[in-house]
Amino acid sequence: MSLRICILETDILRPELVDQYQGYGQMFQRLFSQQPIAAEFTVYNVMQGEYPSDELSFDAYLVTGSKADSFGNDPWIQTLKTYLLARYERGDKLLGVCFGHQLLALLLGGKSERATQGWGVGTHKYKLAAKAPWMSPVREELTLLISHQDQVTALPENATVIASSDFCPYAAYHINDQVLCFQGHPEFIHDYSRALLEIRQQHLGEQVYQKGVASLAHEHHGTTVAEWMMRFVAHKPQAKSV
Repeated sequence: MSLRICILETDILRPELVDQYQGYGQMFQRLFSQQPIAAEFTVYNVMQGEYPSDELSFDAYLVTGSKADSFGNDPWIQTLKTYLLARYERGDKLLGVCFGHQLLALLLGGKSERATQGWGVGTHKYKLAAKAPWMSPVREELTLLISHQDQVTALPENATVIASSDFCPYAAYHINDQVLCFQGHPEFIHDYSRALLEIRQQHLGEQVYQKGVASLAHEHHGTTVAEWMMRFVAHKPQAKSV
């Protein structure tokens, strides 16, 4: 049986990128089609007020990246927070990427804010700090494409760090068997990252831009993270023996 995943899309791509990449929902569907666990996806753009009807049920809810700040006060962000908190309290599995990673941390008692480290762009390497049964295939370290100027600066109390670097100490975390989040973008491909760098070149400054472009020579482990996410959703924790 296929897993049923609800993708809560929290952005609309820049006009010059829409023709080629459509949207984050489509990018995630392309990514997940490359991993071995059968899953089907329905995309709702929550920025435009789209949500699943109450009678629909999903195995997990994935919150995408966004140009918006996770700590912003936009009405659609407040609506999304209320929705996610209700899903969390109901025991649903939640996945977050970039904006989603930050928003869920914030919602569940952590903190996210503009990072003093500045922009993270290009490919970035993380040390893996934890092992879990759903982290298959096993990796010694993780490389992901990134694009963020905000970071999680304090985790929710019950969160476990999975991946970290000096630049981004809380790059991935999970909360028991219910929440799994990554700062990096498993759904990005090199060409999309390069296009973002071109668009933001002046804003980033030459040094950050050049370093970001050079880093795109490295491969990234987006499909590994996609498989981890689907294994996490499919994972049924063992009942503790009394």
